[in-house]
Amino acid sequence: MNIVIDARVINSSTGTYVERLLHYLQIIDSDNDYTILIPSKDEQYWKPTAKNFKVKFADFPNYSISEQVGFKKMLEELNPDLVHFCMPQQPIGYKGKKVTTFHDLTLLKVYNTDKNWLIFKIKQQIGKFVFKSVAKSSDYIISPTEYTKQDIIKTFGTEKEKIIVTLESAEIKQDGIEKYDLSFDKFIYNVGRHSEYKNIKSLAAAHQKLLLKYPGLGLVLANFPGKDADENKEYFKEKGYKNIHFTDRLKLSQRDWLYQHCEALVFPSLYEGFGLPGLEAMANKAPLISSNATCLPEVYGDGAIYFDPLSVDDMVNKIDQVLSDSKLRADLIKRGTKQFNKYSWEKMAKETHAVYLKALKK
Repeated sequence: MNIVIDARVINSSTGTYVERLLHYLQIIDSDNDYTILIPSKDEQYWKPTAKNFKVKFADFPNYSISEQVGFKKMLEELNPDLVHFCMPQQPIGYKGKKVTTFHDLTLLKVYNTDKNWLIFKIKQQIGKFVFKSVAKSSDYIISPTEYTKQDIIKTFGTEKEKIIVTLESAEIKQDGIEKYDLSFDKFIYNVGRHSEYKNIKSLAAAHQKLLLKYPGLGLVLANFPGKDADENKEYFKEKGYKNIHFTDRLKLSQRDWLYQHCEALVFPSLYEGFGLPGLEAMANKAPLISSNATCLPEVYGDGAIYFDPLSVDDMVNKIDQVLSDSKLRADLIKRGTKQFNKYSWEKMAKETHAVYLKALKK
């Protein structure tokens, strides 16, 4: 059988999922032939190591006419037995067998402040149409959490038997950890984008209140550079906020050093489909203080202490508890390690492979 995997997002914020899936599929499946579609700009980013895997370039931007026309034509010429779209963005006219991963419904639920408002609203309307069409036409849908599965059912009326949950995981860098120089010794940490729903302004406000008790405490924001991060920088400057450090794009070795040396990862997001940074924190033995929104209690379980993300005071209280109680910190690290061990990229890949086989038999 020839299976095509649409991996156009491999070098993006969702890329870890795609790269780990491909890594383990090459170990799991030596019987089927795989064609991996990536943008030509990522030619050096990922290369196959198994003989039954090959790469083709697919330079079709998301939500574009070329995606709907040119990408559809390319898939039809490849004539695969199955396509796995690793994101819902795809040509809706494609009629072959397909499996689609819905990581979340963020595009439909929240405004991405890093985008032009009008362009985003147009994209959002197109997204609503595409997502609904894809949910209906996919043979199976893969979801990273039960929360996202139920969100898809409520939003599109998709039958529950069609949606299969395959839990994701996190990778840690085992060696070559690289120190990241900071001007403060103790800091709380956040990893991710600065879109409004990530709730970074509330985290910064909580941090400023904590400075009254912990005057040397830093807040390190490891982010993807962009318009929303620049706006937050300017906002914090106007407010006179202190001890806040923005990183540029980090090497994994630096990212994990920060996890391993922070007082805690604080994750204040209002909406997530999975919440990978929390698992990365657990993997690196950092205490996790998390929002109680959407899927996060499902994913983090007993491995985190939770706060109401709409209450800065509750966030301050929970962070203070962790900073002031060494026994609680140690307990959170222990519980986090136990929770993290429930997750495995290899298991995710095996479960995804099983979905392929199920779809091929339909």
